[in-house]
Amino acid sequence: MEDLFRYFRMSATYRIYREMVRFLIGVLSMIGQIAQVGLRVLKSVLTCSISPKELIYQCDRFGVSSLPITLSIVGMTSIIVASQVALEMVKQGGGNFIGMLMTILIVREVGAIMSGFAIISMIGSSLASELATMRVTEQVDAIDVLGVDSVSYLFVPRVLSGIIMMPLVVILASFVGVLLGAAASKGFAGLTYRAYFDSALLGLHMKDLWVSLFKSAVFGGSIALISCTWGYFASGGAKGVGIATTKAVVWSFISIVIWDMVFAVLFFF
Repeated sequence: MEDLFRYFRMSATYRIYREMVRFLIGVLSMIGQIAQVGLRVLKSVLTCSISPKELIYQCDRFGVSSLPITLSIVGMTSIIVASQVALEMVKQGGGNFIGMLMTILIVREVGAIMSGFAIISMIGSSLASELATMRVTEQVDAIDVLGVDSVSYLFVPRVLSGIIMMPLVVILASFVGVLLGAAASKGFAGLTYRAYFDSALLGLHMKDLWVSLFKSAVFGGSIALISCTWGYFASGGAKGVGIATTKAVVWSFISIVIWDMVFAVLFFF
């Protein structure tokens, strides 16, 4: 029996099993750390432990700085979708539904998802690398030594800025996406602007707008919290900064997809 177990431990199956267990333990550990930090952030918010100056700076960074790349990505995505959908729908006699389809698609999904991806790439990675650098250079330890709650000082402005600014970014991005979708439908399929926007107004409901705004706020808070958590617990010098930044981006992408699925199931099924 011992020989059989020894041979099993030497096999590729056992190595795969061991790596899967190690990965699962790491995932559960990180989820626990994110939840623990999130509770501390919530406590700081409820006790009004917020620096207005730092909050304004982070809001500018999260929203204004990321706006050009976000609008570009959402706008180009809308043009690509409209260019492929509009002509086919006109051929099939569904030209009067193009505006409805594009508006629902952009407001419900494309605006929030693509904005989230853009902000993860630009802001999320920046937050993770910033806090990771502070950790490996012992700046976080210095903050704790001074008697300041490092989680409250570092996390709260960044997480709140994500919750506040993400819906505003998504509103602008969705607006630009709808307009560029109309322009693309006109250019590729010859659909008039009046037909596009009449159809868009018929298909768009307040529920779509409120769900999109609520979802965007959750996206923004999740991106900031996950990115800051990975940076905060980084270790290992410059290599650790790179690893923390990479994992922050990957986990943020995964969280966006999971949250989007949850909102789709809760509100549209």
